[in-house]
This record gives sequence, structure tokens and C-alpha cells, in this order.
Amino acid sequence: MPSRTASPPSYRDSIVISFSESDGNKTQVTEFVLTGLTDCPGLQVPLFLVFLVIYLTTMVGNLGLIFLVWKDPHLHTPMYLLLGSLAFADACSSSSVTPRMLMNFLSNNHMISLVECITQFYIFASSANTECFLLVVMAYDRYVAICNPLLYPVVMSNIFCIRLLSVSYIIGFLHPMLHVSLLFRLTFCKSNVIHYFYCEILQLFKISCTDPRVNMLLIFIFSVFIQSFTFMTIIISYSYVLFTILKKKSEKGRSKAFSTCSAHLLSVSLFYGTLFFMYVCPGSGRAENQDKMYSVFYTIIIPLLNPFIYSLRNQEVIGALRRIINT
Repeated sequence: MPSRTASPPSYRDSIVISFSESDGNKTQVTEFVLTGLTDCPGLQVPLFLVFLVIYLTTMVGNLGLIFLVWKDPHLHTPMYLLLGSLAFADACSSSSVTPRMLMNFLSNNHMISLVECITQFYIFASSANTECFLLVVMAYDRYVAICNPLLYPVVMSNIFCIRLLSVSYIIGFLHPMLHVSLLFRLTFCKSNVIHYFYCEILQLFKISCTDPRVNMLLIFIFSVFIQSFTFMTIIISYSYVLFTILKKKSEKGRSKAFSTCSAHLLSVSLFYGTLFFMYVCPGSGRAENQDKMYSVFYTIIIPLLNPFIYSLRNQEVIGALRRIINT
């Protein structure tokens, strides 16, 4: 995807429109321009069709999984409540970015207001943070189920699972409020052109007239802490799980446990790998297009893959789907 080296005339015109007078001679940006994935006119329609199919598949996969968990009593267990919650977070994450990107592919007006921009960032960041903690709870659920199967109904009851889900969502939605509040200390008076396909917070820092080092420091600190804590918790949980699996005498039991855990670990690897490169190692000599590819992966591709990673090899989910179809 070619990067934009200069803004087209329409973007320059929009800069004038989107400034408002404040504090005498100073000007404050009230709207931004999202340049998108590419400025090549010949790619706009093909990319629109590709990402439209991806988005529709994502929503069908995630909302379909939520519907199955809600509809089938056999899936009213902690493991599937967690899968349904993860599917909801993925649906929110994809919906915060993709519809706006699809509109921009076919529209000449790429303007987005400051409020809309910050709202888009908040919804995506909340979904991504929630997913981090949901993956931890899912790892704990598998640890109890495989390492202490006799205690599982007592330790991981539906009520306790709902409490863990509530904590995950509360933390996930509270943490981005800190970064949103700090965004309001920034002023944007040089340019309103964001060379990206959504309002990614690091891109806002690049066009800020106010020194964003405090914001960047807090992004780094919280990203390192949250990602390190949740990732290490997941790895420790699955380490115990793998040791327990290897001790099992039943080949069928080992196969089923490996199948479940490998799906979880694949999702974790994809999710944390891209987040690590974006927020723990930001701006480490990467090209702009490389950052866009990382962002496309964790905002659009991972929400597409998760319902299939968790469902295609899960016989209970497939069985629930067959029961729904046959009724």
C-alpha cells in the first residue's frame, strides 16, 4: 500500500474549514482528515469489496457464536460464556474501525470530527483492553478444567465466571478513559491530516502542537504493565495445563485438551504479537505502511479469525449449530 507523500488539494482545503478561532491569533483543529489505507484511486473499490466481505464475515461469525451460546442450553457453561464475551469484544472492536474505513473508500469526504475521533479510539481501546483480560480468564478456566477437573464445577461456577467477566469489562472500559482525558490536554494547530485509516492514538500524537511525551509515557507504561501481566499470566496457566496434559494416560483426553489449548494459544499469539509491536515498541524504525499492516491485523483480521479459531474444532459448538439448523 503506497504511502501518502503529499496531501491532495481537497485535503488542504479541508484544513482551512476545520479550524476554529481561539485565544486570539491561535487556531484549534476541530476536524481531521483520515487518508485511509491507500491514495491509489484504482484500489478504492477492490479494497472496499474485500473489507466489506471481511467485515460481514466477522459480524456473522461473532454474532453467530453469541447467538449459539445464548440459544443452546448445552453451552450455558463458563467456557462458552467466555467465548461469547470474547466474540462480543471482537464485534465491538471491528465495528469501531471498519464501517468508517468502508465509507472512506467510496467517499471523497474523509472528514471526522474531534469528538468522533476520540470516541472511535475509546471504543476500540476499550474492546482491546477487555480482550486482554478475557484471554486471562479463559486461560484460568482451562487451567482449572484440566488441572483440577473435580473441583471445576465448584471453582468455576457460572456466577463466579460472570463476576470475572464483569471485572474484565470494567477494567477494559475504565483504563482508556485515562488516555482519553489526557488527549484533551493536546492541541492540534499545524495539520489535521491523519495518515491512517482510523483515529489511532499514536497518530494523533504526531500532529499535536502540544508536547505529547506525557501521553506517550503513560501509553508505554500501561501497555507494558497490562500486556506483560496478562501475557505472563496466560503463559503460566498454559504451562501448567501442558504439563498436566502430558501426564494424561488417555490419548483421547490428550488430543481433546491439546486441541482446545492450541486454539487459545494461537489467538493469544496473534493478538499479543501485534499489540506488542504497536504499543510496547512504538516508532522503532518501522515504515508507516508496516504500522498500518499491524493495525489492520489487530483491528480487522483478528476479530475475523477468533470465532473460527475457537469454533471450527469445537465439537460442542458444531453440535449446537447442527441442533439450531435442524429445529
